[in-house]
Amino acid sequence: MTRDDALKQLNHMARERAFGRHVGSDRLIHAGLDALIAGVESPSLAMLAGLLRSEEPEAPALFDQVLEELGLLFHPPADPRAAKWAMAHWVAGQIADGSLDPAVGTHLIWADIAYDLGYPVELEPLVHCAHNLDGWEESWGVSVEELNGEAVEAAKQFLHKGSAVGAGD
Repeated sequence: MTRDDALKQLNHMARERAFGRHVGSDRLIHAGLDALIAGVESPSLAMLAGLLRSEEPEAPALFDQVLEELGLLFHPPADPRAAKWAMAHWVAGQIADGSLDPAVGTHLIWADIAYDLGYPVELEPLVHCAHNLDGWEESWGVSVEELNGEAVEAAKQFLHKGSAVGAGD
């Protein structure tokens, strides 16, 4: 893992946690170890990476300290609707860049974001993809790969259509 990969992993986990996703202490410690080995430097990083199993409860606070030291601490918008839109953009970005499985990402948008936003029209293509991927059957005559490709394209379209989507909500 390169230094950039390690920083990207820390940044990703920061957003996961900021958007209310559970990230286990073991993953936080492992990410700290990856970053340390990759040459990332931060005063608290070695402490995070060296936590023992019995010290796992300390990991979230140390992880946040590392993020702050590296300038990676992320705070979603305070407004709940704006935070959901920010999460939609983050998830769509991961689908579009291939770092998140399209079925997982579109399901997340469908179940955790679109529902809370009242199924806005901007998210309809991604929700449609989630339905297709969730209910796919071989008899449909379309491959899962094709449906995944549609989901990636829908994510790219969503991102392209507007960084302002949801801003006025």
